[in-house]
Order: sequence, then C-alpha cells, then structure tokens
Amino acid sequence: MIKKLGYIIFVGLCIIIGLYPLLYFIIEEKIGILNSKSEMLLHDGLWNIGFYVHITLGGLALLIGWTQFNEKLREKNLELHRNLGKIYLVSVLLSGFSALYIASFATGGIVATLGFSCLAIIWLYSTTRAYLEIKNRSIRKHQKFMTYSYAACFAAVSLRIWLPILTAIFEDPLTAYKIVAWLCWIPNIIVAYFIIRRQNIISNK
Repeated sequence: MIKKLGYIIFVGLCIIIGLYPLLYFIIEEKIGILNSKSEMLLHDGLWNIGFYVHITLGGLALLIGWTQFNEKLREKNLELHRNLGKIYLVSVLLSGFSALYIASFATGGIVATLGFSCLAIIWLYSTTRAYLEIKNRSIRKHQKFMTYSYAACFAAVSLRIWLPILTAIFEDPLTAYKIVAWLCWIPNIIVAYFIIRRQNIISNK
C-alpha cells in the first residue's frame, strides 16, 4: 500500500512538473526564475532560445520518462517503449546542451553554475550511455544508465521541493539557490545508486 502510494506521488510529481513549463508560455508576466534575471539577459536572443529549449524539452523528458520504468507498459507495448525512449533521448540531448549554455548565467554565480553544469553533464552522459548500451543489446547496463539519467532529470522536481525549504531556513533566496544547484541532484544520484545495487542483488539471487 505504501509502495503503491509512493509510486502514485512520484508519477504525479513527474507529470505536474513536466507540464509546469507551459506556464511560461501561458502567463504573460515574468514568473519563476525569470524574476531573478536582468532585463539585458531577458532580451538576449540566444539565452532565450537556450532557456525555452531547456525547459520545454526537459519538461517533456520528465513527463514521459517515468513510463520507461513501468514493466507492465513495456511488456504490453514494446514498440511504444522504444518510441518514447527515442523521444526521451532527443529531448535530453537538446535540453541538456541548452542547460550547459544557460548554466553559465545561473543566479548565484560560479557556485550555481558549477552545480547545474555538473548536473547537465551527468544527464547527457548517462542518457548517451543508456542509448549505446541498448544498441549493444546490453539490457542491464541500459537500465542502469537510464536510472541515473532519470534521477538527473528528476532534479527538476527536487529543485522545486528544496528551494522553498532552503529559502525559509536561510531567509536568503540567493544562498538557497546556490545550495539547491547541488542539492537538487546529488541525493537523486545516490538514491539511483542504491536502487541499481538492490536490483543487482535481486537479479543475482
């Protein structure tokens, strides 16, 4: 019962935050991270392309990525699993490289820039490795790197959970943002490691 409830909450968060970028296109006023950016940056064409590619395709990756771990869905429709995987791959590559670019303009300076840059690199690397492993028909390694990939993708959810908590604790949005640039993904990767380790133990029994 608890496991099922946890899964429902997990999927719900993936869908809600996956759809969140739509608000940037619907609401005319500045929202979210845009409120912390200078007018000069907000009128920079290249930054805007990078930002909107990142949030749109990153949201799409988050929105569909959880389905790749659903065994019933995968067994019932393998072709759908593969097609969604291709969409996820392209979305991550475009969103990840865009993230690397806009990370250099991150609120919080070099600390936040390094945090988000490391996240983008891990996301790109794990997703690329997952693709290469399945091309080589190495299913277990594919699953391993997909777990790390989606753990990095889930940082979009973690950030929105941690940021208000850290802001309340430190009473300083800037300090909170510097910390969340790392906290939004490091625990996720650690959790992914233990999930993979548990799966290896079960499969070796």
